[in-house]
Amino acid sequence: MPQQRQPRRIAGRSVLGGPLLPCSVAPLTGFFRDGCCNTGPEDHGLHAVCAEMTAEFLAFSKAVGNDLSTPRPELGFAGLKPGDRWCLCAARWEEARRAGVAPPVLLEATHLAALEAVRLEDLRAHALDAE
Repeated sequence: MPQQRQPRRIAGRSVLGGPLLPCSVAPLTGFFRDGCCNTGPEDHGLHAVCAEMTAEFLAFSKAVGNDLSTPRPELGFAGLKPGDRWCLCAARWEEARRAGVAPPVLLEATHLAALEAVRLEDLRAHALDAE
């Protein structure tokens, strides 16, 4: 039987340059479901932005085809509600920003790789955490 390959993680550094802090363990988030917005080559969605959900963002995400609020027990997903923190795809966060509904972000829990799709000054403008 072939050995399963473990996904490779890119070392966790935040957009501020320091160590990547956890985003959420309840609900458990992250591409690797490790509570952090770590990423790696297998993460084609670049789940690197730690955001605090808002009703406006959840409605927007659902309207554009990514329903994050409906529970999916068959996938072990309870659904998100306002106030939950979640590792979002950087491109989805940017799309929401352009639509005026970007959720606030935790800079110290947002992976440096997010800067491939979003600008640091835009993240700072939506920051929950003080630098």
